[in-house]
Amino acid sequence: MSSPTATQAPDPAETVERWSVHGQMTAVDQMHPAFHAAYAGVNSLSSAHSERETVDVTAFMGARLWTGAELYVNPEIDQGFGLSNTVGVAGFPNGEAYKVGRADPYLRWNRAFLRQVFALGAATRSIEPDANQLGGVDPVDNVTLTVGKFSVVDIFDVNSYAHDPRRDFLNWSVIDAGAFDYAADAWGYSEGVAVEVSRGQLTARAGVFALSDVPNSQKLDSAFHEYALIAEAERREDLGGHPGKLKLLAFVNRGRMGDYDTAVADAAAGVAPSTAAVRHFASRGGVSFNAEQEVLSDVGAFLRASANDGSKEAYEFSEINRSVSGGLSLKGEAWHRHDDEVGVAAAVNALSAPARRYFAAGGVGIIIGDGALTHYGTEQILEAYYAAHVATQVTLSADFQKIANPAYNRDRGPVSVFAVRLHVEL
Repeated sequence: MSSPTATQAPDPAETVERWSVHGQMTAVDQMHPAFHAAYAGVNSLSSAHSERETVDVTAFMGARLWTGAELYVNPEIDQGFGLSNTVGVAGFPNGEAYKVGRADPYLRWNRAFLRQVFALGAATRSIEPDANQLGGVDPVDNVTLTVGKFSVVDIFDVNSYAHDPRRDFLNWSVIDAGAFDYAADAWGYSEGVAVEVSRGQLTARAGVFALSDVPNSQKLDSAFHEYALIAEAERREDLGGHPGKLKLLAFVNRGRMGDYDTAVADAAAGVAPSTAAVRHFASRGGVSFNAEQEVLSDVGAFLRASANDGSKEAYEFSEINRSVSGGLSLKGEAWHRHDDEVGVAAAVNALSAPARRYFAAGGVGIIIGDGALTHYGTEQILEAYYAAHVATQVTLSADFQKIANPAYNRDRGPVSVFAVRLHVEL
């Protein structure tokens, strides 16, 4: 649920939606030309010219059940592949690409959840109709309970300027905190419960979610033997009349995971280490900082910084142990295109020392693994996009990314990635 940002009284004649159906379609065509690579492994980004596309079509269906209670389900049809089957770059360049790909369209029920809002005061705010948001009114101060199947980042680590690959940036480590290894299946969704308490300028969130049964799996551990605990605190402030938010998040994953140094030590001579061979129940935690600030009415800025326990393998998201990202978002007011948007961002991702030793010895992770890592370097990403509003509810975007040291490997790249994105809302 979005944090309250206004306390105006609603129009008494305002219609409260009892149910709604929204839809969207997003298609991304992404390519990179050939680039230099001294060698390659099973999880390497192909150094040859490559082009891939992804398409998804989603229905957002919601119904009001009783006072404060809303039920949402989101069937979705997916098709396509990420570049090199979504491996080879820790900060992967397409947030619309999953860790599984299929040539033929297939149906999934990505979300099915109940949201219950309890009032903590009399003040209310207007809620505009939107996807997974029924129009009406909500209490400004409230407790919100969300339970069912949804994405952790529907609620946690949200940022107004860099969070939605269907509308803004595409790179994984720009739209999310890179070191936030949040619970998810291979499509990015989990089962769990989240509680949010909002009072005035403050919101506190906490949740428990099912991890995959094994790292990067298509199947969740619905029995919650393996789980993630997440907490986030948010403060909202105005600077010179311009709204901003500061968020601090912490998480702990508890599951069967492999220790990097143990995998290296246990590997037989001449054999690449494998964290899968040394998995045992352990905990792995991390923190992230997330800031957004409207600078002018048509300019916004964001910054994220995150870090996690780098002694153990990545469980769900990507092999990133330290990450910093930031950028600007500009509306097209200056050139009389109010609904157009320009974004520029940069991200720097890094590995821990144990992770570097593991990949140098030939280890493979969930996203990266070139068979060696002789010359380590931080992964450096620059992204820029222009989103043009070409018709009612239709946006066409051009996106460019420059990736230095893909998968932290100075023997590969740099890589230039180009994309065209079509987004339609219904």
